[in-house]
Amino acid sequence: MSAPLITSLQNQRVKDAAKLRDRRQREKQNRFLIDGTRELERALDAGVELGEVFVCPQLCATDGARHLLVRLNRECGERVQHVTPEVFEKLAFGERAEGIIAAAPTPRPTLDELKLPENPLVCVLECVEKPGNVGAILRSADAAGISAVITADERTDLFNPNTVRASLGTIFHVPTAIADAPTTLAWLRERGFAMWAARVGSGPLYSEVDYRGPTAIVLGSEAEGLSARWWADDIRPVHLPMLGRADSLNVSVAAAVMFYEALRQRGAK
Repeated sequence: MSAPLITSLQNQRVKDAAKLRDRRQREKQNRFLIDGTRELERALDAGVELGEVFVCPQLCATDGARHLLVRLNRECGERVQHVTPEVFEKLAFGERAEGIIAAAPTPRPTLDELKLPENPLVCVLECVEKPGNVGAILRSADAAGISAVITADERTDLFNPNTVRASLGTIFHVPTAIADAPTTLAWLRERGFAMWAARVGSGPLYSEVDYRGPTAIVLGSEAEGLSARWWADDIRPVHLPMLGRADSLNVSVAAAVMFYEALRQRGAK
């Protein structure tokens, strides 16, 4: 049996899904959008339960999209709905329209749910608001084998559709947790983490500190840096050298540099 075709821009399912670009609507509906072939493949591989899948067959032009559609028809069945190009344009965002977009229940990962290895290396983000930066950090965390990424404030929107896209779907494979800063600090201290907070021009160089034990790399926004909560005797500052006119790096670049220094020290190959 072929999937039903939605042709109206006023279809309620389409209207509700299109609203998920807005954070308030994501919170109200408790759903988020996954847009893109790679992202959806990785969501399925991670066991994410897709609620609704909207497909525009005319836009499924790549082999990857066509293979994904076969898998979605097999695994999601009646949740797959075909739409016209006009309807899909209302649902999708950005320039990379691959013909498939889905809505899924928003996870609420907590610190207590994290399953960490024996010698964990975690990344803590505070007030990193740009979804592209959050997604890029997740992508680097996946590549460098970071044990978990923790968002320690409500401003960092972990399941913004642009975060999912910028992460290339690695968000579904990197362990994550959402908490506030005091809860995160207490959790780190209880577990004996060494905490290194990236600060411009403060503390030793990033390459001169020891990341080999249980370690938390703490990063704040480019505009404001880390809040006063992250000033304490057991939270040590660390910086990256800045030899040009710019006074700071993009936070996702700084994250990648520190992740790979930690990886080097830990002897990964």
